[in-house]
Amino acid sequence: MIDLTASLLAIDVGRGTQDILVYEPGRTIENSIKLVLPSPTVVTAKRVRQATEAGRPVFLEGFLMGGGASTDAIRAHLAAGLPVYATPEAAVTIHDDLERVRAIGVTIRDTPPEDAARVHATDYMEPEIRKALTLFGVEYPENVAIAVQDHGYSPHRSNRIHRFELMRDRLEDGDWNLLSLATDPPLPDMTRMQAALKQAPGALVTDTGPVALIGALCDPNVRQMAETGVTLVNAGNGHTLCFTLKGHEIYGLFEHHTGALDPAKLQHYVRRLTDGTLTSKEVFDDGGHGAAIRKPLATDAVVVTGPNRLRLLPEAYQAAPFGDMMLSGCFGLAYLWKRFREG
Repeated sequence: MIDLTASLLAIDVGRGTQDILVYEPGRTIENSIKLVLPSPTVVTAKRVRQATEAGRPVFLEGFLMGGGASTDAIRAHLAAGLPVYATPEAAVTIHDDLERVRAIGVTIRDTPPEDAARVHATDYMEPEIRKALTLFGVEYPENVAIAVQDHGYSPHRSNRIHRFELMRDRLEDGDWNLLSLATDPPLPDMTRMQAALKQAPGALVTDTGPVALIGALCDPNVRQMAETGVTLVNAGNGHTLCFTLKGHEIYGLFEHHTGALDPAKLQHYVRRLTDGTLTSKEVFDDGGHGAAIRKPLATDAVVVTGPNRLRLLPEAYQAAPFGDMMLSGCFGLAYLWKRFREG
């Protein structure tokens, strides 16, 4: 199902880990080089905390990247009474509205104070990945595909609402086809994806949630279930995305925060999704992103992938494309590269 003509570096950037596949033509997927490393936001947070412990100001530079751990560390640094400075491009990691960034105490400037610890913000840690591969004599692939979770540019309204509206718009435009959620190039409004593309010109840059589920379909058992209808769940570290799917047609979907879910709640949402009664308001009011349903799908087949799969859906079929669940997103990226770039 994945047979590329050239090497590919696929990077799936999550909240807890960044999962990396080095695809080389002629090498089986099972024997490909694979890395599961701390995510960029976790690395950035650690560097900020080191500055906090040393009592030094922080200067955030680089690019817009994912928040979460990194923004939590910045807020903790400020709460400790220590200054934070940031370039305009890096500051939008904290919030799209720079006035709100200033309001929490961050000073926006282009150059660092002399005594500040410089922290580079990025979702694409090319120098570090290149060095790691070089240490093992591995040539850096000529092609790059990156997945990040992007809420879109939303300075003055809920980014949860904005992200889900963008997803629904793409589904409507693409006749609810699964691949319509993976645009190449990314939409201009997807500023986190655009930041990654700026650092890796020519890369395929898309969203983490759909690519994990596209990758799960590389499991032949999942593909077979999808022919008659299946519920596909990606239980990530930060977000859980769930589709009802037949072939490549999405019947419905919802997205929630993984930390807000337990097995009973997730199973409730799955049942409501399959019978077509789940509402976007219900998910949003529970702290999630939303739901969209085109039509119900009568199926008892449930497939789950992602690092929280056993905690949330231990009885569901555990998708393991090419024998490796943690690389589902990378396999999805490789599939999309083949589909979009090689035809």
